[in-house]
Amino acid sequence: MDSTCKINAAMSIWRRLSLFVLASSLCLCLCRAEDSAMENIVTEKKAEESHRQDSADLLVFILLLTLTILTIWLFKHRRCRFLHETGLAMIYGLLVGVVLRYAIHVPSDMNNVTLSCNVNASPATLLVNVSGKFYEYTLKGEISGSEINDIQDNEMLRKVTFDPEVFFNILLPPIIFHAGYSLKRRHFFRNLGSILAYAFVGTVVSCFIIGLFMYGCVLLMKQIGHLGGDFFFTDCLFFGAIVSATDPVTVLAIFNELQVDADLYALLFGESVLNDAVALVLSSSIVAYQPEGDNTHTFEAMAMLKSFGIFLGVFSGSFALGGATGVVTALISFNFTKLRELPLLETALFFLMSWSTFLLAEACGFTGVVAVLFCGMTQAHYTFNNLSPESQDRTKQLFELLNFLAENFIFSYMGLTLFTFHNHVFNPIFIVGAFLAVFLGRAANIYPLSFLLNLSRRNKITSNFQHMMMFAGLRGAMTFALSIRDTATYARQMMFSTTLLVVFFTVWICGGGTTQMLSCQKIRVGVDTDLENFIGPDGVERSSTKQESAWLFRIWYNFDHNYLKPILTHSGPPLTATLPACCGPLARCLTSPQAYENEGQLKDSDSDLILNDGDISLTYGDITVSTDATGAHTSGTPVGGVAVNSDEALDRELAFSDHELVIRGTRLVLPMDDSEHPLPLDSRRHWHKNETMS
Repeated sequence: MDSTCKINAAMSIWRRLSLFVLASSLCLCLCRAEDSAMENIVTEKKAEESHRQDSADLLVFILLLTLTILTIWLFKHRRCRFLHETGLAMIYGLLVGVVLRYAIHVPSDMNNVTLSCNVNASPATLLVNVSGKFYEYTLKGEISGSEINDIQDNEMLRKVTFDPEVFFNILLPPIIFHAGYSLKRRHFFRNLGSILAYAFVGTVVSCFIIGLFMYGCVLLMKQIGHLGGDFFFTDCLFFGAIVSATDPVTVLAIFNELQVDADLYALLFGESVLNDAVALVLSSSIVAYQPEGDNTHTFEAMAMLKSFGIFLGVFSGSFALGGATGVVTALISFNFTKLRELPLLETALFFLMSWSTFLLAEACGFTGVVAVLFCGMTQAHYTFNNLSPESQDRTKQLFELLNFLAENFIFSYMGLTLFTFHNHVFNPIFIVGAFLAVFLGRAANIYPLSFLLNLSRRNKITSNFQHMMMFAGLRGAMTFALSIRDTATYARQMMFSTTLLVVFFTVWICGGGTTQMLSCQKIRVGVDTDLENFIGPDGVERSSTKQESAWLFRIWYNFDHNYLKPILTHSGPPLTATLPACCGPLARCLTSPQAYENEGQLKDSDSDLILNDGDISLTYGDITVSTDATGAHTSGTPVGGVAVNSDEALDRELAFSDHELVIRGTRLVLPMDDSEHPLPLDSRRHWHKNETMS
């Protein structure tokens, strides 16, 4: 009986304990659920606050661009040329940066906890276990010890600092593509040899001149104890490469508005377009310089040759990829689809193919800047001819708008980063040395190369042109993008801070003084690039577009006009007229019906570049008048067998209502303006030609 009572008492106690444990567990679960709900509420609140903060940050840049546009209108209305829109954007960026840095403080409500752990490298992603919950953190970058307590001082300053990849993948592609897509090929190819010399040879010379000079400054800083970290010769060469990228957007805008000499414009624009690509590939090759052994900053011939090979391989690969993408786009719009019937889809495909060229090149290990540049040039030459009129206007306006917004956004951000970037390193010796080195590097690029080029040029690069090119070597978006891409080390931080000052000075001082420099050098303005004429040695006025053209381009033009354009576009002569008779079936298969319809119409905007080639002749009825490189005329024999003087034949046949241009078997009709009054005999020797610019 006693044992039964004891068992019942024990079971009763056990039941009470079980109920107590169950109640405790239930209470604990309820508390945890309540804590979790509160935590979710806090997280949602923080996410909402972060969203509002991000919207405010973007609103700052939108207001900057809006203010810049309104001020641009005011300046253009008042005809003020002392400050370009990019300079305005930088000034507004500086003002907003000052306000954000010193007037507005948005402290974070997060508690920073600094824990020390010994690891050999900084992981890109960190998982932290907090009370059984895992949180993922990503690497923002290195900060100095003095900034640990100030890391959350102003949350807005941290928010307005963009990832450098935003510049390379979003902002740079439309700027570079627009440069290639809007290229005036007529003047560009007429000065092709000089442009290539300035862009390739000049950029490399400038890089090494600046690098050597800055290395001397670094050695001086070491001697007097003004150097706070490692700074090697390869770092100096890298700095020379990034500041050798010119961006005379201010000067070119004034040139375009004042209609400055077309050759000077082409030399400056062509150099700036190509040397951005060269500077980017050159800087990547310098970074890839890796000698064997422990010291990775010593000179080694094999490592240098390897870097040179990387330069050639990356540049040529990017060039081929960009050209191939442009050709594929031309084929899609020409042969395989009928997108002309749907201009919206046509424009969308054109835009996506252009942007994907940049990303494809970067993903393949090439340089997207080079690829998208040559893609733009290829699409302007081929794909543009296949687009519908609506898409032609849309693509021009679309990329012009994107270029304007992206460029002004970058210059606004430049001004902003002068006050929002936390790791600036300003060294007076390095800054003064950088300005001197940039001046010497630009001079070593322009003057010696101009002297050598003038030895073979018929249209000389005059001394006032050389001084203007020297003055117009502004630094801009590409220099800034290259310098901000990596600011992890002491050397890169000093280079970035100095680069900002160089860009500010060149845009404000050199860009603002462009008009005065044009007046000082007595460079002619108000020149119509399409009707630009000159008086020849014989007193006859001729079109200056026939002065000279690169021999390499003349060879390329003949091949392109007779074979590539008929395959990739609807313009140009039919392949049945250019291919041998044995290739007749293939020619008929590859020739579109539109090519037959367009036969006899001159649609190539580059044809005027080679009118002085010996292979080109003018046919007036049954008289053939050929032109040589000097502009002299020689006549053929008429059908009747009686020789006729070339001047008499020209005077007689110009009375007809039209004349024909024959280029190696390709017949191109150029209708004359019927509204013109009869000209005197001496004035009839002018050549009038209607151009259809693509």
